[in-house]
Amino acid sequence: MNFLEQLIAEWYEYKGYFVRRNILVGRRAKGGYECELDIVAFNPFTKHLIHIEPSMDADSWVVREKRFKNKFDAGRKHIPSLFKGLHLPNDIDQVAILVLASKANHTSLGGARLRLIDELIEEIFNEFRNMHLASNAIPEHLTVLRSFQFVVEYKKTIYRALEISD
Repeated sequence: MNFLEQLIAEWYEYKGYFVRRNILVGRRAKGGYECELDIVAFNPFTKHLIHIEPSMDADSWVVREKRFKNKFDAGRKHIPSLFKGLHLPNDIDQVAILVLASKANHTSLGGARLRLIDELIEEIFNEFRNMHLASNAIPEHLTVLRSFQFVVEYKKTIYRALEISD
């Protein structure tokens, strides 16, 4: 699992979702699998089911469209069987999260919503803005999110170290 997948999986786990990562789906008769789904998460309280495919690629939009369409099609086909024993909604929220992209000409990708990493990072930092480390620490097993909380807690020190004014 890469850093981007780790960050997203931790965020959804922190938000109360059951998270599955790097799931091989569509076993082929002669070996191998149809594809891998990066992150599938289900919140049993809100009944929100989400399939997320993050990428740091710099591919053309044509190449991306084909690759993401294949993954999201496979997700719609295989996700209903991933959380046995839980009643899942029929609607799957599918999201592509990109790092090296712009939404100037694209708002969807492969039939899914498009989000940029800066939108997710802003959401996370807004959540942590008033959460003090001493009284409300992020669980230590969520190492990426806990690192973000340290950044929020010690932002003045970081600004000084980077010579940035607040």
